[in-house]
Amino acid sequence: MAKQKANIFEETTEIIGAIQIFLSPFLISLVLATIIYFSFDSIFATIISIVIVIIGIIIGIKFASKIYKSKDGTIHFVSRISASPELDEEENKN
Repeated sequence: MAKQKANIFEETTEIIGAIQIFLSPFLISLVLATIIYFSFDSIFATIISIVIVIIGIIIGIKFASKIYKSKDGTIHFVSRISASPELDEEENKN
């Protein structure tokens, strides 16, 4: 059986999931770079901050594209991360 072509809604949700996955390492590196930049007043701190942000961008792109190209896709990955097993246990008790 041939794989069905994804419709526009499925493709849009996958892209939004990829953006969410990209933002996680990017924002962490941005916060770290901001702390370093404002803590030290030198050109070296500026260079280190820029390098940290670039590394965060590269890691975010690689991670998002790896998950995007996987068999399950980004929405499955994000939903697995966001799941709350505590609520599932409460549902099973009732």
